[in-house]
Amino acid sequence: MSMTEQTNVAIACQGGGSHTAFTAGVLEHLFENWDDQYELVGISGTSGGAFNALAAWYGLVTGDEDDAAEVVTDIWADIAADGYAERTTNSWLKTLSRLQSAGMPFPQVSPYQTLGSELGKKRIREILEAHVDFDAIPEHCLPDEPELVVGTVNINAGVFETFTNEDVTVKAVLASAAVPNLFEAVEINGHFHWDGLFSQNPPINDLMHQPPERKPDELWIIQINPQELDEEPQTLDAIADRRNELSGNISLNQELRFIERVNEWVETGKLPAAEFSQTDICRIGMDRRYHCSTKLDRDPEFIEELIELGRQRAEQFLDERTDASTK
Repeated sequence: MSMTEQTNVAIACQGGGSHTAFTAGVLEHLFENWDDQYELVGISGTSGGAFNALAAWYGLVTGDEDDAAEVVTDIWADIAADGYAERTTNSWLKTLSRLQSAGMPFPQVSPYQTLGSELGKKRIREILEAHVDFDAIPEHCLPDEPELVVGTVNINAGVFETFTNEDVTVKAVLASAAVPNLFEAVEINGHFHWDGLFSQNPPINDLMHQPPERKPDELWIIQINPQELDEEPQTLDAIADRRNELSGNISLNQELRFIERVNEWVETGKLPAAEFSQTDICRIGMDRRYHCSTKLDRDPEFIEELIELGRQRAEQFLDERTDASTK
């Protein structure tokens, strides 16, 4: 395909708690520097990645690329801990999580036994609804607009479940971020749902099921969890970190391997190119390790550090593509 032809792009936003503020920085830079050569045909997300996907999609369909960039970062400005009480609670939760991952024994409390769980969910809902008119989502789900996909897991059926376009309600987004030991499950259509980190992180297959003219030529993965590790994890902290990273990448790599296999079959003629097309996979990785306890950290300085890192990685990604196209 020549560089003058339009390239269909789908973006998939991996989940990972507060670390997904990194994704906000990536999306902000991508949309502020969006090249008309690219046509965004879909965006998906899980957990915190769902916040980003929703915000970017809504800003785009109700405005333009600059609006998409603004809505994404505005949501994270509200998520960041504000005021003495929130900052104190945030510091306590982060310390508790770090001690638990290091093997310190603490009594476990069900989210169904604490008031904080429901208050936390209520606060997230207020933030989302302040920036997104969920009642208006169906009217923006048009054939020429990007597809929006949010990932959850259906506890009762024991299967992955995605919500697409007009089915993306505030409850669906809350379900995607309902970490079992922190929040109560969210009931949707008679079934209870948990955090999408147990399922497709992020959803990929739904983005590929598009009409032929809108099937992605490129899939841009915004990856929170590091893919590789050089050394053997030996301390409890290091083991906890790597387990967290691996669990966040398993479903992603499985879905990407399927796309790579289809690409190979098309290239070798096992699948007809007239009916199947190849999709290039690109990763924008955070490529910096933070302790897994910081996935709960909403300190404003930490959130801004992650957003700035996202801006830098996105700039690097676009610069590398420009350099490659001029060679």
